[in-house]
Parts: sequence; structure tokens; C-alpha cells
Amino acid sequence: MDKKILDMPKAHYREDAANTTNPYAIYTKKIIVGDTEILTDPEGYILDMDAWSEEFAHAQAAAEGLTLTDKHWNVIHFIRKYYEERSAQAQVRDMIRHFREAWGSEHGNNHYLHDLFPMGGPQKQGNRIAGIRKTKGEH
Repeated sequence: MDKKILDMPKAHYREDAANTTNPYAIYTKKIIVGDTEILTDPEGYILDMDAWSEEFAHAQAAAEGLTLTDKHWNVIHFIRKYYEERSAQAQVRDMIRHFREAWGSEHGNNHYLHDLFPMGGPQKQGNRIAGIRKTKGEH
């Protein structure tokens, strides 16, 4: 058998994966937070948004090779507040507008936000870490 297949992480198959926000997810992954397993889809988007905590954010970021700084937390809290107020993901342009006012033009720009979240930018990697699910139209 191929060595690569043997080294793959174990998947936890779910019958109801087709009804999640990622209809193509055929299995889940888990992030361990303390003594609790929190399920995500294969890309790392949380399945139960109520299970999110700052500890989850640290664990998900570590799984993605990211160490969270104060700037990351500013973006994470913005993403969560935006979603709570509007029940929709923040558009990157809204993030840029907000952080340009908060941080100035040197750091409040698309390039800097993507440097903070290099695996998909603030809208993908930021949402994963902030515990906001993937939208159905996202690819």
C-alpha cells in the first residue's frame, strides 16, 4: 500500500456531512481543546459555531502553523462581531476599510491582512480561526 495513504490523518465519517455548510464534506476533522473534541469540516471550518472559544482559535491557528498576535486577535474579534451583527461574513473590503481607520494605511490594507493570514487571507483563514463557517458559495 502507498506510504502516503498510510500517513494520512484518520477521518471521522458523518452521514449528515451533506447538510453542513460544506455540502462536499464527506468527513470531519477534529481539533482538541482541553479535553474537548471540536469537529471541523475537512478544510478546518468549525461545524458547531457555538463551540468556538479563544482556545479553539489558538488550537486551529497552531494546526495551520500560525501564532496569533494582537493584530490577529483584532481581525478575529472584528470577524466575529461583524457576523454576530449581520449574520453574514465580513467582506475583505469592509475589513480593509475598518483596519485602515484603526491601524492606518500602512497596515490597514489587503496585502497586510493577507500577510497576517497567509493560508487564504482574512476571509478564509481568518474565518476558520474565528469560528465562522464557510459560505456555501465559497470555493
